[in-house]
Amino acid sequence: MEQHDTLTDEQLFSLLKEDNEAAFNELFERYRSKLYYYILRHTKSAQVADEIVIDIFMKLWKGRELAALIPQPAAFFHKVAYYKAMDFLRTTARHTRLQQAYIDRMEKVNERSPDDILIDEEERKWLLKAINHLPPQRKLVYKMSREEGLSHDEIAELLNLSRSTVNNTIVSATHSITRYLRNNISGKAALSAFIIFFYLISENIVLGP
Repeated sequence: MEQHDTLTDEQLFSLLKEDNEAAFNELFERYRSKLYYYILRHTKSAQVADEIVIDIFMKLWKGRELAALIPQPAAFFHKVAYYKAMDFLRTTARHTRLQQAYIDRMEKVNERSPDDILIDEEERKWLLKAINHLPPQRKLVYKMSREEGLSHDEIAELLNLSRSTVNNTIVSATHSITRYLRNNISGKAALSAFIIFFYLISENIVLGP
């Protein structure tokens, strides 16, 4: 029997696409405490931190067939946790300056290499292209949710739509963006990993408050 605790993170991620539950369990044991305390430090809620950690791993298992494309699992986990925490803060602290203060504080403690900065810039360009390919109303609703931090009820009231229409529009927008990224990003490991990253955080947008 293979000893999964001797394998690297990259090897474990490669095994996920084969539905290897032992590899998944090993990753969970390696990262659950690290992610929990990182998220707890910023959300100040043990319950929220625990729920986010579980959510991260549930979505990782759901998208396991693409996990082998992730080049640096540790950095990937950290980045997903960062954005999950930001989504929590976005929905609980509506005040723009307070939200930005949290973001600025987190970014200061995160060491980022020049390569990371370049990759993030290219990711933003691809995401912007994907958003700009959306139909006008779908684009508007998505940006109101993701960029302005409005709840589904607030968007529905402002645009005179039903809440279910807003939710369905954001679901459709998220699927369209994911499809655009899949169809246009290929052969670049870091950017391919960005597709999985977007997939992992997308349900926070879809299941908005």
